[in-house]
Parts: sequence; structure tokens; C-alpha cells
Amino acid sequence: MVADPGVAVGMTEIGTMTSIFPIAYGTSKFVSGVLGSRTSPRMLLAGGLAATALLNLAFGSSASLVWFCTWWALNGTLQGVGAPCCARILTAWYAASERGTYWGMWNIAHNMGGFLAPILAGTACKLWGWRWGMYAPGIVGLGMALLILLGVRDSPEAVGFAPVEAQSAGSAAPAVARPAAEGPKASLLSLLVNDCLKNPFVVGLALTYFFVYVVRQGVTSWFVFYLLQVKGVSDAGAASLRVSGLELGGLFGSLLAGKLSDMLIASARPGAGNVGRRIRVVIAYTVGVAAMLLVFAAAPASASWLQWATVFMIGFFLYGPQMLIGLCGAELVRPESVGASQGFLGWVAYLGAANAGIPLSMIVKNYGWTTYFTALLAACGAAVLLLAPMVNAKSYVQIQEQRAKAL
Repeated sequence: MVADPGVAVGMTEIGTMTSIFPIAYGTSKFVSGVLGSRTSPRMLLAGGLAATALLNLAFGSSASLVWFCTWWALNGTLQGVGAPCCARILTAWYAASERGTYWGMWNIAHNMGGFLAPILAGTACKLWGWRWGMYAPGIVGLGMALLILLGVRDSPEAVGFAPVEAQSAGSAAPAVARPAAEGPKASLLSLLVNDCLKNPFVVGLALTYFFVYVVRQGVTSWFVFYLLQVKGVSDAGAASLRVSGLELGGLFGSLLAGKLSDMLIASARPGAGNVGRRIRVVIAYTVGVAAMLLVFAAAPASASWLQWATVFMIGFFLYGPQMLIGLCGAELVRPESVGASQGFLGWVAYLGAANAGIPLSMIVKNYGWTTYFTALLAACGAAVLLLAPMVNAKSYVQIQEQRAKAL
């Protein structure tokens, strides 16, 4: 697109679109996570994906920055319904003792999509022009929306199975029995305010997510340009190949992070905070991200293999926190508030992603790439500081068990 003389798009315009999408996506995730608590996650998921696919087709048919930004903002708005829906489906179908594993599997689906999408879009661009880089994913999205409608159900009860354990996501502790007669359902506003905004750990996780997504979006949006401008890579295709390992590394990192945190919980002394065990993994991974950023910046221009391997490791360490922070947010609240917590966390996270758009583009333009890497390292440091008070945090289920024993 940048190379197309008929489309007036440069670095600043790319930064604008990079900021618009996450703002729209995060807002949508927040609203759909809260309001969607009373609707079918299956229908929301399929409908949002189908509409997103149609907007991809519209984007590919446009030729001005105004329409690019319009379709991209709407695209983000509709894509935001996906994650809260998936979180609700996972917590309905999988018991707490196994949910961490399946949460990790869901997360690596993001990485597989992120790994395959550039190949699909890039091949389509090469064969038929850049517009097909939008058309091809749109066509695939329509097909996947149909599969969701045909193959997914909201809960085991919807197909005649017994419900899974009624307990918080990710906790391996026995389920806390529900009262025989529950009161009226809490309002949507109550779920958001009492379970999320008034919970200091949820707020702390949200702020951590902000900085994690500054790094994530900063890497995915700007590494190709860094290689082209600083390392002298010959063309965008060669630069894209060197950063292609990001999502692949994230796949393995997410799986290991989930398993490792489960192992820490299983080996912990009785009463130790389950959420805190996962937080310790997040801290270790975040330190790993910072180390790999330093290696990538120092890698020689001629060492393409080292650049690829370093990007692979950045993805490995980066996507572990992305997965575990969401899981910790689900563990900290009651099951009815999982959607609200994911929406709130996602909204703040994508505000962070938006700050990797125009702000980082201005940093690069005015202060250079060294300051760009300094900003990413500072974000990693801020994330670690925010996580430090949570290393012993307990899940909602553990807190309820303690209260029950005290009665």
C-alpha cells in the first residue's frame, strides 16, 4: 500500500490507522464484554466475524485514507466482540481444573491466525495486487463464521450435557457450593463496578495489559520498518520474512506459560494464591521480552537468521503474558463477571496498543529508533512493577472458600 503511487499513505498515515483500529477494538471489547453477558456468545461471535469479513472486502475496494480509516475503525469495532464471547464459552465448557490448558490452546489460535494471515494476504497481494490482501482474509472469515454457527454451542446444557463445575476460571480448587436459592442476578453495571473497577488486582492487571500491548503492537507494527530503514533490508517481503517468527514463537510461549503456571499451582503449598503463581510466570516472561528486545536492536544487519530467531523469542515471551493476564482476570472474579472482566481488560489493553501507533511513529520520526526501543523497554519495566504486588494473589474461588471456612 505504501508503495502504491495511487494511494497517498506514508509512515504517519500508517501510524494513524495503527492507532484507530485498537481504540475501536478495545472499546468494542469493553462494551460487548459487559452487555454481552446477557446474550448468546455463539451468535455474537459468528455475527461479529461475518461483519468483519464484509468490512475487509469494503476496505479492499477503497482508495482514500478517509475510507481506509472508516472501514478499519468499524473492523475493530466488530472484531472486539470475539474475545469476551470466547472467554464465556470456555468457562462454560471446561472445568476449572483444565481450563488453563484450553485457555492456552485458544490463545495459540490467535498466533496461528497471526502466522498464517500474512502468508495468505501476502501471497494474494503478490498474485493479484494489494487489494486482495484484504479480500482473501475476508472470504476466509465468512467461511469461519458459518462453521461457528454450525459447530459451536453456548454451553453443555444447550446440547443436553450436565454443566461443568461452577467455579472460577483456572482454579484447581474444589468448587464452592452455590446457595440453594440465589438472589436476583446482579445488574451489568454492578458486575463491572463491583467485580472489576473496585478490585485493585483487576485494575492492576488492566494497567499491566496496557504496557504489554504497547510492546506487542509496537513490535508488530514497526519492526518491518525498522529493518528497512536501519538494517538495510532490501524490500518489505524480506523484512516480513525476518519477523514472521513472532506468531510462531508466541504459539509455543503461550502453551508453555499455561502449563508452567498450572504446574506452579499444583506444586504450591495449601492456601497459596493461584493467581499469584501465574503472575510469577508473567513477570519472568516480561523480563524475557526486554532481554530479547535488546538482542534484536544489537543484531547485525547481515545476521538474518539471528533476527528471525530473536523475533521468535520475542513472540515466545510476549504472548505468554498476553494469555495469562486474561486468565488471571477471569480467576479474580465470579463466573458471571468473566465477560465484564475480559471486556475491561481488553479495553485498557488496546488503549495501550493505540499508543503504539501515532505516539511511537512520532517518537521514531522525531527522536529515532533508539528512543523507540527505550520506550518499549520502559513499558516492560512498568509492567513488572505493576505485577509485583500480585505475586501472592488468590483467586475468587479461594477467597470464597476461606470465607466459608471462617463461618
